[in-house]
Amino acid sequence: MKIGVVDVGGGLRDIYGWGIFDYCMDAGIHFDLCIGVSAGSANVSAYMAGQKKRNIPFYNEYPFRKEYMGLGNFLKGKGFLDLNYVYSVLSNTDGENPFDYHAMVDNPAELFVVATNAETAEAVYFTKADASLNRYDMMKSSSAIPFVCKPYVTSGIACFDGALSDPVPVEKAFQEGCDKVVLILTKPKDVPREPGHDPTFAALIKRKYPKASEALKNRYLRYNEQVEKAKALEKEGKVLILAPDNLEGMSTLKRDPEAIEKLYKKGYENAKELLPGFLTL
Repeated sequence: MKIGVVDVGGGLRDIYGWGIFDYCMDAGIHFDLCIGVSAGSANVSAYMAGQKKRNIPFYNEYPFRKEYMGLGNFLKGKGFLDLNYVYSVLSNTDGENPFDYHAMVDNPAELFVVATNAETAEAVYFTKADASLNRYDMMKSSSAIPFVCKPYVTSGIACFDGALSDPVPVEKAFQEGCDKVVLILTKPKDVPREPGHDPTFAALIKRKYPKASEALKNRYLRYNEQVEKAKALEKEGKVLILAPDNLEGMSTLKRDPEAIEKLYKKGYENAKELLPGFLTL
């Protein structure tokens, strides 16, 4: 039985996903394949490294620093969200919160980090082979929100956020041989995604990245379609969807310590309640 986990990301909302992974580490739950999109790539990687509670400050502490996100970064040409600060300055071996690269690599589970080719808008699936000690470019590429961030180059490919091309990569998990998949959403599963700010950001990148612009404009349609497919597979017992019942007022980059804490606890408790039964069926 090959069991996979997919974390779709969602910026600071994905503290919910980290609550799930902290429970998994406390309970000794291991997956055979891990797929992460955007913030989900950081979650699955640290989970594979066995770093309990490691990612919590990336949601409830570091985002309040001007180096992490802010207009100042944007004016300096770094993008509103400084991915180098997140995935290099803080995460390198000499950083404040080092990522255990060797433990991640030694974990026998397969890893896929989803990004989107900025030129073609096609999905790119990075693996452990695309990372090295103190070089976590694939996570930067997977998290590069269009306009908020510039495309980030990994293995020679300039990429935007993976959510443009494969926002809910459950099908990818089954293509890689999984029998069951745990899907982590950071929105209530029965609430369709709306376009939100996507059309505005799509227009701002259209001239330079027309295909990525179109993919961003239609992201909500792709997300909703993939969630519906996952819900159908859940009825067959092949997928377990873990999703918050509400967002406590959170959005992708909203900095709200109280809401972040509530979402973390929701993730932990939802996993504790639902995961053991699904994994033993």
